[in-house]
Amino acid sequence: MALVFVIDDEARQRKLYADTLRDAGIQVEELASAEMALDKLQSITPDMIISDVRMPGMNGITLLRQVRASHFELPFLLITAFADIRDAVKALKLGAVDYLEKPIDLDELLAAVNDVLKLDTKHDHNIAIPPKLQKNIIAESDVMKVLFKDAYRVSSSDATVLLTGESGTGKEVLAAFIHNTSNRAKASMVTLNCAAIPSTILASELFGHKKGSFTGAVKDRKGIFRESDKGTLFLDEIGDMPLELQPSLLRAIETGMISPVGSDFESKVDFRLIAATNKNLDDAVKVGKFREDLFYRLNVISFHIPPLRERRDDIMPLARFFLARKSFKDVRFSQATVKLMQNYNWPGNARELANAVERAAIISNTDIILPEHLPPVIANASKENSMSATSAFSVKTINQAEIEAITSALQEVSGNRTKAAKILEISRRALIYKIKRFDLG
Repeated sequence: MALVFVIDDEARQRKLYADTLRDAGIQVEELASAEMALDKLQSITPDMIISDVRMPGMNGITLLRQVRASHFELPFLLITAFADIRDAVKALKLGAVDYLEKPIDLDELLAAVNDVLKLDTKHDHNIAIPPKLQKNIIAESDVMKVLFKDAYRVSSSDATVLLTGESGTGKEVLAAFIHNTSNRAKASMVTLNCAAIPSTILASELFGHKKGSFTGAVKDRKGIFRESDKGTLFLDEIGDMPLELQPSLLRAIETGMISPVGSDFESKVDFRLIAATNKNLDDAVKVGKFREDLFYRLNVISFHIPPLRERRDDIMPLARFFLARKSFKDVRFSQATVKLMQNYNWPGNARELANAVERAAIISNTDIILPEHLPPVIANASKENSMSATSAFSVKTINQAEIEAITSALQEVSGNRTKAAKILEISRRALIYKIKRFDLG
């Protein structure tokens, strides 16, 4: 059995990588520092080393250099949250077999290991979700089936998860699924919408406060970090977190230590963080509205939830689910209504769909929903769509060109997604999303 050293000072990330490799039948030695790895190398020579770059003490680049001095041919894979091309070039010149950027795609990690060890370590998207948990999943589209299976795969880890996607796509639903299938399911998932809380009191909501620490603080408050102890903390709209609070949030993620407003005392909290945003945090970092170090701490595992218009197979299953949830389970849709709903783009996504079908059921007051019961905007959009066939053809042509460009780039670098993304001048996360969207394997 192949042996791989996994080196990362962040325990949650280290365990995620290690568990993924163990699931593929690989023996793993987890090490918390480069110094520990060098010490271990005195007695054991692994088949491969996987190491984070940025670590306290000796970093991954220095470790690579020292390993090369004594184990010249030992395969070495570097992982970093800091996409620094100079580090990448330096690592490759020193003999690294590859350089992966966080958030790590587990398919890509296994593919990189397979390239070196020549093992059958293909990521199994067909992992079985237990039947008792499947009842909470409304997903007929292939992209959502894969998304839920990948979320289930990482749910047992405590790694931080970042969910991205337009408003109303179901980020909180996916967060709840991850929590409910995790080892923390018996505890609570505590939710806070960062955009809904005035910045003046957000620190108190997050970290709690001591009585008398500010006007209106008439008693002690725990704060949601401590409320989520042993459970999961879901921070929605994390992109709206005020810049001045981001260092405190970063410290809480890194250390698990929480200090209430007005107190010098810190307490340890055991939580798993899931964050969500409908904003592009890469752009927010570039313009100085979001801290780069916080972004990389959040972006350990990332899932993008596509809009409803890109997964039309989910529209009617979701519509029927929303009706049943509102006690309209015997109400059905006419064929003309189904056609209208499937052709509509749903800019408000699942949230708009839920409101539309509830309104239609109430207006209908019968057991069948007809086109005239739907909001007028849906029928009007259908008329506009029928007048823009040439536009649809153009979109199809653009999509085909995109597929060809992605396929060509992947072939050029033998399937390495990190290198292909650089050729295409897009982020690796965007490339992975497009590969799944176009079913490119």
